[in-house]
Amino acid sequence: MNSDIVVIGAGIHGCATALRLAQAGARVTVLERSVPGAEASSAAGGILSPGVEAQHGGPLLALAQDSMQRWPALVAELEAATGIDLAYRTHGTLRIVFDAAEAEVWHADLQRLIALGVAAEWLDGPDLRTLEPALAASASGGYLFRGEASLDPKPLLRALATAAAGAGVRFLTGQVRRIAIENERVVGVDHVSGRLAAGSVLLAAGAWATLVEGSGLPAGAVRPVRGQMVVLEARPELVGRVVFSPKGYLVPRPDGRILCGSTMEEAGFEKVVTAAGMLSILGMAVETAPELAAAPYVESWSNFRPATADGLPILGPGAVPGLFYSTGHHRHGILLAPASADLVAASLLGERPAIDLTPYSAARLG
Repeated sequence: MNSDIVVIGAGIHGCATALRLAQAGARVTVLERSVPGAEASSAAGGILSPGVEAQHGGPLLALAQDSMQRWPALVAELEAATGIDLAYRTHGTLRIVFDAAEAEVWHADLQRLIALGVAAEWLDGPDLRTLEPALAASASGGYLFRGEASLDPKPLLRALATAAAGAGVRFLTGQVRRIAIENERVVGVDHVSGRLAAGSVLLAAGAWATLVEGSGLPAGAVRPVRGQMVVLEARPELVGRVVFSPKGYLVPRPDGRILCGSTMEEAGFEKVVTAAGMLSILGMAVETAPELAAAPYVESWSNFRPATADGLPILGPGAVPGLFYSTGHHRHGILLAPASADLVAASLLGERPAIDLTPYSAARLG
């Protein structure tokens, strides 16, 4: 069976883009060596916070803000189509600081954030603890980013794969051997099951993108950055919203679990949870909310963020006709998914994306 488009990778970006392509009438096949969402997508915290990255501004913030606006409709669409609860919560995000001098610097930066379109307000230490009583008394102040949200990536990936399959996307398990290029254009993908002919190929393989033969990306253009995560149980609910500290973050779930993360390690593809990683994460958690010292441990894991040198994702067409990308989203993979899917799908379909993809082009990588 020939496809109009073959997608390599069934993480959040592969599945979300495949869904949009199929809804537009394209014949789409998604290739995954394991099961959809088995790697970084399901291992993420599920934080939807443009505000946390607002200090940098620029193309990343613009894309994040656009994507945040698309999330409510996508959640409603997926929950209606699949009946799967995504644990979507819109309580906002806190970004706190402990050092009093640094708090003054942050407070002075508030108007710049507002000018960037970030719905931010400043809370002093007592106001923080009024909003979140479990926060440490040592927290000097912080930003509240209203309108931001979180969700659970595991049901999200189940819902995306289910919705995509319902829209006609074909999922095929097995190893990709190479992107097939003939006469200087893409003609499909060589898979363990044979040649899959296609007019276009979307490479959405996350941290593994440059390992795919024929990727067209320079060596090291996308590299793995390991993140470890620890889950604790706190009942009744101890923290009501996502909290970022200078050392990590807490993500509460409706069932009482609190995800505590995360490390940022240049460790190659070594997928392990280390003693040092857990010590760092648990220290951050207890420093942020001291009552977590008594919370039962539930589980832990690690996986790999797909990082680029400049921190921007790689989106849209490559140098070889028929080859497209949606990778390199680093720690913003969940947040950026709706915008990336819509923009890359438009590009694949020969339409003009709603946002100029030039800042995210693979051409910037050399």
